[in-house]
Amino acid sequence: IGVGLVGFGLFFILFGMLLYFDSVLLAFGNILFLSGLVFIIGFRRTFTFFFQRPKLKGTSFFLGGVLIVLMRWPLLGMLLEAYGFITLFRSFFPVAFGFLGSLANIPVLSKVSRVLGI
Repeated sequence: IGVGLVGFGLFFILFGMLLYFDSVLLAFGNILFLSGLVFIIGFRRTFTFFFQRPKLKGTSFFLGGVLIVLMRWPLLGMLLEAYGFITLFRSFFPVAFGFLGSLANIPVLSKVSRVLGI
């Protein structure tokens, strides 16, 4: 359920941005993303993740951006959210890029990439 909520949240955020920052779609996407995060890792761990001392700056920008999107200022809210998201998940990016780099070691994907010339 949590992965589905996060996926739909990201879809609605992307779709809201493609439709010239539609505030309703962005707000709905933010709510789905945050609720999916709670379903995946639990309420207590989500709360402790967002409110750790070193991550308070990123949390304030991210949640402030969500609040500003809900108040129908979508462009400013998404800019604040993006900065907060990058600040919050900065330590996760090397792990994600390392995982993406290791996808070339999967036999089926390596054959497909060789055939396509990627």
